Amino acid sequence: MNLPLNALRAFEASARHLSFTLAATELHVTQSAISAQVKNLEQRLGSPLFRRLPRGLALTDEGLALLPMLSESFARMGAILSQFEKGRLREPLTVAAVGTYAVGWLMPRLPAFLRDHPFVDLRLMTHNNRVNLAGEGLDFAIRFGDGSWHGTQAEPLQQAPLTPVCAPQIAQRLRNPQDLAGETLLRSYRADEWPQWFAAAGLAPPVLRGPVFDTSLAMASAAVQGFGIALLPPSMFTAELQQGRLVQPFDVQIAHGRYWLTWLKSRSPSAAMGEFQAWLVGEVVGSG
Repeated sequence: MNLPLNALRAFEASARHLSFTLAATELHVTQSAISAQVKNLEQRLGSPLFRRLPRGLALTDEGLALLPMLSESFARMGAILSQFEKGRLREPLTVAAVGTYAVGWLMPRLPAFLRDHPFVDLRLMTHNNRVNLAGEGLDFAIRFGDGSWHGTQAEPLQQAPLTPVCAPQIAQRLRNPQDLAGETLLRSYRADEWPQWFAAAGLAPPVLRGPVFDTSLAMASAAVQGFGIALLPPSMFTAELQQGRLVQPFDVQIAHGRYWLTWLKSRSPSAAMGEFQAWLVGEVVGSG
């Protein structure tokens, strides 16, 4: 049975409001047009859908049976149509990134990506370098390490050498790397970072007693507040350095891995994935 879409829409709106007048207002037509469309639908179905009462409408059993199916169908149609952007279906793209990378490098650049790729419906999450691509339904994960994760493809992004950074008031009393031995050294869960940095500076590491942080962002916040000296990648904290909230007192740096864009080997890339990967790699090359 071929039924006119306008008549079905007129009935669905009238049934929700129990009013031809309110349905007409919603659909931007006249009340008489709504009434005529509903009457046409009832004639085609061979059954009344409303009981016309002195003070409004009441659904018949047939109307009650038809309404849920139509409401769900129109809602699904609306959801799909709302995903179109400039003639193209919007595609979801779920990306998880190490918090330091997300805040310090990715987020300042995302507005340009979203402006140039309006069809991408981006969902950005952060993690602490522990991520399950399949279990969390991720298209991409940006991680820090050596690029070796089981079952994943990995494309190299930036290296992120580490160097001491601290609040300006602490930097004022630092003349050379030996001065760090008398300061509170903030630590990450990677216990070998400070020993490696002291070795690169030609010094034996002091006894490390500073607090341990599970994220670089938290450690950077502690450093800004003067809690101690943090070993961080300055390329991820350019805003704090440019604003003078953090200071890099020495030039010695150590390479302790790099950031990688990763995805499941079994994942068939979508158009949105291809656009994001090409953009991200291009931005990394351009900023290098």
